[in-house]
Amino acid sequence: MRTEDVLTATATGVWYWDRASDVVTVDAEAARLLGLPAAPARLTESALRARFYPADYIEMSGVITLALAEDTLAESRMRVVDEEGRVLRTVRSRTRQVNDGGDVTNDVRLVGTLQEVPESHPAGTYPEAPAVTGEWRRHREAFLLDAGRALAEARSTSEVLRVAATLSMPGFEPSGLAVFLGEAGRVRLIGLHGYGPGDMDAFLDVPMDRPYPANEVIRTGRALYLSAPEDYQRRFPEVYPLIRRFSRRSWAFLPLINAGRTIGAWMAGFSVPVAFTPDERSVLTTVARMLAQALSRASAHDSERELVGGIQRSMMPTVRPDIPGMSVAARYVPTGGGLEVGGDWYDMIPLPNEKLALVIGDVQGHDVRAAGLMGQLRIALRAYASEGHHPDAVLSRASRFLAGINGDGGEGGDAAGDPRFATCLYIEVCPSSGSLVIARAGHPDPAIRLSDGTMLVRPTAGGLPLGIVPDTDYPTTRIVLEPGETMMVCTDGLIETGGHDLETGWSRLRSVVEEQELDHEAEDGLEKLADALVQAVHGPPSHHMTGPLIDRREDDIALLLLRRDPLPPYPGAPPAAHPRRTVLTIAQAEPERIAEARQHVRDLMHDWPDEDQRDSAVLMVSEMITNVLVHTDGDAVLVAEISGPPGRRCVRVDVADSSDELPHPRHPGELASSGRGLVLMELLAGAWGVDPRGEGKNIWFELYEGAPRPAAGFEGVT
Repeated sequence: MRTEDVLTATATGVWYWDRASDVVTVDAEAARLLGLPAAPARLTESALRARFYPADYIEMSGVITLALAEDTLAESRMRVVDEEGRVLRTVRSRTRQVNDGGDVTNDVRLVGTLQEVPESHPAGTYPEAPAVTGEWRRHREAFLLDAGRALAEARSTSEVLRVAATLSMPGFEPSGLAVFLGEAGRVRLIGLHGYGPGDMDAFLDVPMDRPYPANEVIRTGRALYLSAPEDYQRRFPEVYPLIRRFSRRSWAFLPLINAGRTIGAWMAGFSVPVAFTPDERSVLTTVARMLAQALSRASAHDSERELVGGIQRSMMPTVRPDIPGMSVAARYVPTGGGLEVGGDWYDMIPLPNEKLALVIGDVQGHDVRAAGLMGQLRIALRAYASEGHHPDAVLSRASRFLAGINGDGGEGGDAAGDPRFATCLYIEVCPSSGSLVIARAGHPDPAIRLSDGTMLVRPTAGGLPLGIVPDTDYPTTRIVLEPGETMMVCTDGLIETGGHDLETGWSRLRSVVEEQELDHEAEDGLEKLADALVQAVHGPPSHHMTGPLIDRREDDIALLLLRRDPLPPYPGAPPAAHPRRTVLTIAQAEPERIAEARQHVRDLMHDWPDEDQRDSAVLMVSEMITNVLVHTDGDAVLVAEISGPPGRRCVRVDVADSSDELPHPRHPGELASSGRGLVLMELLAGAWGVDPRGEGKNIWFELYEGAPRPAAGFEGVT
């Protein structure tokens, strides 16, 4: 008897579905069951969908998808409807994948049968969906959405395992979970839930060829369902004695497949019998797929984090804690997106004569190219510094080096077609004297925290960023870090993050620096200040810190703090007040820096209560420095200091030059362009004078906190 005759006698139709072309071929009996003329036909997938009740077709698609994943037979019941949506009959479909030896991963072919079954409801009606497709299905969809969201947000393997352990499945919650990974011929247990310490030690690391359920799933890539202890004992008699004491009744072992490769297995054990219906298997299979993807992402993230950590450790050296009379703290915070290594860096370089160099810089960009250039530039700077070159020569050579890299790719760019420049601040430090020689290449100026907590941005001479012009001069600035003072240097990511410019960014950091108590006797005092500065921009840098999280992460941050230890007090001496003192040199060729000097004095007097006195001090400083630059051939050296107890403080400003010619009071006419400097001193200063020196002179003034404006008078040359 022919197969066709048997199928006809049993009212069974045959259909063939080529999912690559979405064409379904049906024989005459299948066409009749679908409500079509009883003749062989070819239908599109959309035409086939129209012959079934919508909810039934969706359920059938899910069952077929599950069967394809498990390489099993897909069986479902569906209601056939006519063009007006009336139910004609109920059919049972059995479907299996056709494997003809070709590549079936993207070109799936299905063959199946259709057979009419007795109707459980009157024809022409739309019955309510069975219980499994009602409330249970809604809970299942909500569960899968929550599980998918939680697994997608997990960033590390430990987080993925934690999420997997808290999954509460609708209607059949497992009492034990385990995750296995297959690697290099072995299967490792990497995560557990529902087991005590040591319960699963026998499965921690076993050869792949052992007859264990997880091993079989990883080898074959197919799910394994054991609905009863008898099934487990029959399939795996060697393993069952090891797991019998856990009193599980059913087990599901599902492959963890990512990008077509089985990377592991997921086990769900149940304390109650589970039949593993198609709906239950569908939930388990979906969770296994999401878990495999999450583990793969987490593994890649863990590897990247390990790589980035290694790069950071190699490029961000540990600063020396044993500098005589000084302390150093450093921080590096990468930007939040992409590769967590960018172009920012810092370095600390030992120099001859017991000196050291502090370097901080920022290569343009936040990508791999910037990180690579940063590494090369850092090595070049270390080499030039170790040769004993002066700070200006170190930056000049580094600029020539970077310009050469930018030109390796021919005209207009480097080898990557991406010319970059870099800003840099190079500081030669003498620990014994506190002397700092600073060379600056387009980088933000350093800031000084004075011994009383006041922060001042110290203007320094500088040149172009490195790599723009090969032969560039970098003038140096020499300052002295007094005992008890702290210098801060950073990249612009700490200053300008959050929509700030240089002015408002420094104001934000000034409030942090001045509010932070710096215990000079505590070993971690400088570390706490570094954490506070980073926290002001990025929120708490580690889990143990508290405070509002402001995680902007717009730019990388590099930060260096250098503190000179305060002098120990003499035995029995009263506590010394902390004077504010700052020194600034204005060269003959830099008249534009008079504005910096005015701002410097204004910052020094930021908490002076009398605004008129602040304005007076700024005006007198401007007149004194201008007088030196106009009437002498030397530089002006500004020294400003605030001393005394609060409420009775005195600000004294000295401007020294190398000229022996003393100023004389004059009475300028209305149209005169000069001659009013001493008149202003008489009117505005609480006291003033001129001190001749061996090589030049020093003109000074004082203002007293709380004192009334002085009457016009001339104290004279002292």
